[in-house]
Amino acid sequence: MILLETDRLLIDEFSVDDAAFMLELLNTYTWLQFIGDRGVRTLEGAKQYILNGPLKSYQQFGFGPYLVRLKVNNAPIGLCGLFRRETLEDVDIGFAFLPNYAGNGYGYESAAAVLQYAIDELGLTRITGITTANNLHSIRLLERLGLRFEKKILFRTDGVESLVFGLTLV
Repeated sequence: MILLETDRLLIDEFSVDDAAFMLELLNTYTWLQFIGDRGVRTLEGAKQYILNGPLKSYQQFGFGPYLVRLKVNNAPIGLCGLFRRETLEDVDIGFAFLPNYAGNGYGYESAAAVLQYAIDELGLTRITGITTANNLHSIRLLERLGLRFEKKILFRTDGVESLVFGLTLV
């Protein structure tokens, strides 16, 4: 069952069958640079990451990170979803794509669909987005979605400062 569909993309919940893709995504240069090393280096580690991350989030909150696939060939290309974090007041929207698929508008297309889903189906009234100051692509995408810079926080465990963008939905 497809959760969301756009002109070019299919967006759905992760399953442990997506472990090979998750392993690849978690170890891309851009993930490691902008999101941080999750220490996942094996297929079994990726399965555990999916069980303890996305699947647990779906059960606990009714949402989480979603797998983004190309409609044309069903190829997994990234993730986009909603995250409830203990250290933040609001649900935040996040996204990451394999390098070969960056710069093609898939981030905006999937994030716009997830944002609409957050409003229409989940009834969320506020969304935030978090990124590092040097991640200009994410900053531009958050701003294009309508989120505006609000404050700087220490969010990452490596001490790198993060920027918080926010949007009140109603």
